[in-house]
Amino acid sequence: MRDENVKIQMRKGVLDYCVLAILATGDSYAPAIISELKQAEMIVVEGTLYPILTRMKNAGYLTYHWKESPQGPPRKYYTLTQEGHRYLESLDEAWSVLVEQIENIRNKRKQ
Repeated sequence: MRDENVKIQMRKGVLDYCVLAILATGDSYAPAIISELKQAEMIVVEGTLYPILTRMKNAGYLTYHWKESPQGPPRKYYTLTQEGHRYLESLDEAWSVLVEQIENIRNKRKQ
């Protein structure tokens, strides 16, 4: 059980990064973001995603606009702002450093 909790916490720690990376490829709405996260096996529910989107919007990383849907009510599409792109770039750099640090630790263990 403890192993699963650690894995869940690791996923939670990178969700903001994943959401920004998804939006860097183009505007999207919450159910499509959730679908993309699920395809990557990052299990997420709406109750997890919406607070992330709101927090990032309030931080100035995202904006949104409404778009008519071919079926049902209009959809709220999220867009990465310039500040969001800069933040994503800084997360990309931090991720690269973190992966390198972890690999260094793991490689020492293998020697």
